Amino acid sequence: MPQATTEQQPSPISRQPKVHSKSFLRRLMKQWDVQLMVLPGVILVFIFAYLPMYGVITGFMDYNLFTGSRIWDNPWVGFKHFEAFFAAPEFERILRNTIVISLLKFFIGFPAPIVLALLLNEVRHMFFKRIIQTITYLPHFLSWVIVAGFTTALLSTENGSINMLLESIGAIDEPINFLSLKEYFWSILISANVWKEIGFNSIVFLAAIASIDPALYEAADIDGASKTKQIYLITLPSIMPVVIIFMILAIGNLLNAGFEDILLLASNPVLRPVSDVIDTYVYRVGLGSHRYSYAVAIGLFKAIISVGLLTIANYLARRSGNSLW
Repeated sequence: MPQATTEQQPSPISRQPKVHSKSFLRRLMKQWDVQLMVLPGVILVFIFAYLPMYGVITGFMDYNLFTGSRIWDNPWVGFKHFEAFFAAPEFERILRNTIVISLLKFFIGFPAPIVLALLLNEVRHMFFKRIIQTITYLPHFLSWVIVAGFTTALLSTENGSINMLLESIGAIDEPINFLSLKEYFWSILISANVWKEIGFNSIVFLAAIASIDPALYEAADIDGASKTKQIYLITLPSIMPVVIIFMILAIGNLLNAGFEDILLLASNPVLRPVSDVIDTYVYRVGLGSHRYSYAVAIGLFKAIISVGLLTIANYLARRSGNSLW
């Protein structure tokens, strides 16, 4: 009598196809040409952004550059320099100026390129559009030394265009020294920043608008939607992921109120109560007075706050489905 043969049923696990994941090194070798192009940038960032972080430890020391000793030979003082900064009489003023100037740049300077991109997108005369784009892009390539020189010349009490215009229309009786009056400084600073960067920053948003499917606008025209409704219902929602990414980066840089622009436009000591921010204070007190550990401690404090703001902004943006990580 033949023996009954029982077929061995494959287990559910064996029926599942095996997923062979490639190793990280193998993926790198497969994309060697692309990785080779990225390598110089990675090396540059590592040398100039990561290696200098070794010097952060001097913020917890009484570091003296002129003794010639090694970093580790300097005495450790813990949080002495952080406490000195928090107890400094200028701390509240510096923090207030930094936050106010940063918020003004954010709420005015951030949406300005978006508005310019929306306006340029509606221009149908290509020659006129290119002229406007060129005029708005060019200031970005000028150094702040030149921009500050232009601003100073425009606001000069002697043959300054602004004073001459105000006098000609009867708005003022005599020239005003705008760069010596505290109440005008924030407006001048923000206006100069917007003028310098609005055109260049609009490039990304123009590229995002150009990627929108034209069929959406054609359907909106058939439905009778006006240009304003098309911007509100099609353009803005379509570019919102790009806007959110750049907003996250801008929030992470909120404590970077500026350095070159403030240093050059606020050269008059009279403006210091409204112009002194963290970066200019570090330059003047920390580096100018050779208090290197004090300067490092302030910079580390600003960096920690910036990372915290970036993390919070990214967490909030993640809930909308758009985030950096």
